[in-house]
Parts: sequence; C-alpha cells; structure tokens
Amino acid sequence: MPVVFKPLPLADRGRLTPTVSHPLRLGYSPCPNDTFIFHALVHGRVRQEGYRLAVELEDVETLNNWAVDETLDVTKLSVFAWLKNRACYRLLDSGAAIGYGCGPLVVARPGFDVRTLPHSRVVLPGQDTTAHLLFRLWRPEVRNRCFVPYDRIFEMLTQGQADAGVIIHESRFTYAQMGLQLVVDLGAWWEQQTGLPIPLGVIAAHRRVPSALRASLETAIRDSIQHAWQFPHEALTYMQKHAQAMDEDVLRRHVATYVNDFSLTLGDAGQQAIQRLASSALEKGLLT
Repeated sequence: MPVVFKPLPLADRGRLTPTVSHPLRLGYSPCPNDTFIFHALVHGRVRQEGYRLAVELEDVETLNNWAVDETLDVTKLSVFAWLKNRACYRLLDSGAAIGYGCGPLVVARPGFDVRTLPHSRVVLPGQDTTAHLLFRLWRPEVRNRCFVPYDRIFEMLTQGQADAGVIIHESRFTYAQMGLQLVVDLGAWWEQQTGLPIPLGVIAAHRRVPSALRASLETAIRDSIQHAWQFPHEALTYMQKHAQAMDEDVLRRHVATYVNDFSLTLGDAGQQAIQRLASSALEKGLLT
C-alpha cells in the first residue's frame, strides 16, 4: 500500500513584518536559472508590495543547510531539503525548478562499468540535494558516497578521486567536453518510473512570513520570470557575473531547460511530482 505524504503542521508564531531596517532576507543560488528568475525582482524591474529584499547568493547545499537553522525568510531549496524542513518553510507556487529532461546525470570516466557501482566511490553535490535522493532511490546499495560543491565534481572525477559522480546545473551541458561519459540520466529514470516531471528545487518562505506577504512574493516572482522571458538580454549580464560556465550558449540552454511553465506555477503535475518523491523517500526510509 503506497505511503501518503502529508505535510507537517505549520505554526504561525513569530510573524515577520519587513521594514527598511529589517528587510526580507531572500536566498537563491548563483546558477543561471535562479539569476534569470530573480534578476527583474531584485533589480527593481517589477513591483514589490510592502517589503524590501536583502539578497544572499549561495550554493544550493549552503541554502539547504541554512534552512535547518531557519536563517532566511525566503529561500531556494532542493526539494529533498524542503521535505526535511517542511515544518518551518511553506512552499511557494512560483520560482521552482521542475520539468522533463532536466534531471541530474551520473557520469564517469570512459570505460566505467556500471556493474561496479555498488563498490565505487561516488561524489555528489550535497547531502540534502534532490540529486542525492534520486541517486539513493536508484541505487540504494551504494555506500561509498562523498559530498562536495557541485562545481568540484568534475575535478574529483578527472583527478581520479572518485569513480562516478552525480552532476547538476550547467554541468549537464559540459561533461562531454571534460572527457566524461553518461552512466544514467536520473531524470529520465524518474520519468520512466512515474510519468511525472522531476521536482528538483523550489522556493519556500519561512512560517514567520505572513500569508499576504507570501502571496505578494509569488506574484512578484511570476512577474520577474515573465519580464526575463520578454527581455532576456537584461538578465544576461547578471547571469554571466555569477555562472560557473560563462559561455552564452550554455547559459541560454540552461535557462531553457530549467525555467518553464512549472516555474510560473507548480500546477497539478508539479504538486503530484513532489508528492510522489516524498512518498518514495518515506517508503525507502530516507525521510521521516
């Protein structure tokens, strides 16, 4: 019998009222999809209702770790991290990275035999990333796992410090240039198993953020995405400033892959995908 995922109850204590001296703290990653999504919002291209933002750009695993300490008011999180911290953070309906054909990839040096995977050294981009959860669901028997920032995974593989690695973000467009081969596309595996899009990352607001302010933020994020789609050249410099891969074509492919209609609103399919991922994690004992 399938496990039914129910979000934990959320308290409304400690409500936040942003002011000039106490702005709303927003965190997202320097990856091109996030800088594309938030450029217009943080640069005053769209209207902000009753709040001022203080922006933090950090690697997604840093943001995941900060969620444990309830550091930020609004934050990008891996879906796995949000599931672990769902008692403190409410899911926003906009800004997510969910879709088809955008999942993490398992890569290795040429000649790697997937049959050796249970005894291989596998490097991943973070303990609480959705990439790690998907890998555990795909190959739960692999025990020798280590974690580094996603931009160090190529280095670990090419220097022989790991046998296989799980890559995310723009790395999916450049791994072949690094002389690496695809072992499995975890997003394609998920889609074959479920028929659903892969839920990678979401935007969540701490319980101290009032509901009216959350609704205002959801609208502002949607407006920011629409502005970026209409005027992509405005976001390009901001994306290039923070991206690991500076090639403009890679940036555009990255945005086309990770920013889509699910970024505007989760919709039924997005909600079902998160529910299914949560149920799978609960069934395997990877989530409590």
